[in-house]
Formats: sequence, structure tokens, C-alpha cells
Amino acid sequence: MPGVFSFPNPVNEKAARTVAAGVVALAGLALIPPLRWLVLVLAVGFWLRVAAGPRFSPLGQLATRVVAPRLGPAKLVPGPPKRFAQLIGATVSTAAAALLLAGLVGASQLLLGVLIIAAGLESGLGLCLGCVMFGYLMRMGLVPPQICLECSNLSLRYSQNG
Repeated sequence: MPGVFSFPNPVNEKAARTVAAGVVALAGLALIPPLRWLVLVLAVGFWLRVAAGPRFSPLGQLATRVVAPRLGPAKLVPGPPKRFAQLIGATVSTAAAALLLAGLVGASQLLLGVLIIAAGLESGLGLCLGCVMFGYLMRMGLVPPQICLECSNLSLRYSQNG
């Protein structure tokens, strides 16, 4: 089953930015009292994307199959940093859901605000904070270079995207 539970590498950045826009929308809606339950949908979506990329995620499918193809040619970026970013989103959204279920609405909303900011930077500016963190962890030696050869070899990145 490793094929089913694998993350794509490379990733279309246009699809990743579209998913991030969807996260902004869902997290924003989850701030509205009658729609707070959407934080659970948000968390499940993140975990589905961590497990298998867009394969089982409705938001991932919408982004990769419908929206991104209409935005022009794919812009390919390394997958491992994007998966790491999804893992951070899964952790934050799961914590927000747990806090909401515990009745700590304000703390849950604070975490949703963090998600909105991070996903907003990704969707609007193409700045993936999780990817930046991944890069720092690689430079510190906490993520082995073999996890993302392209990330560890800048000359590869510039020769392919230049």
C-alpha cells in the first residue's frame, strides 16, 4: 500500500496555492459560531493530504483536477516540504478542533487565525511557511538530505526552474 499512502513529488505549486486558498476559506467560515464544526472538516482534510497528497482530499481533488489546470502550465516544486507544511496544518487544525471540543473557543479561534495567516501567505504570495521551516530544519541537519535531494541541492533547483 505504499503507493496509495504516498505524497506526490514534485507538486504543482498552483494546486498547492489553490488548496491554501480553500484552507483560508474553510478556516474563516469555522470562525462563525454556527459553522465552528468546520474545524473538524479542516483537520480531516489536512490529515488526508498528509497521508496521500490530494488523492483522498476533496479540496485537493478540486485544486489539482479543476482549478490548477485552468491557471496555466504547472509550476513544479519539491513535494517533501509541502507534505511537512500539511503536517503542520494537520497538527494546528487538530489542536483547534480539540480546543473547540473542550469548550475553549477563543483558543481554537486563535489557532484558526494562525492557519488563516499561514495559508493566506501561501495562497496569495506563494510563501509557504512550512516549506521555509523545512529548509531551516534541513540546514540544521534535523532533516536528512535524502528526504529531499532537490531541496538540499540548490544547483538542481535553479537548472530546472531557471
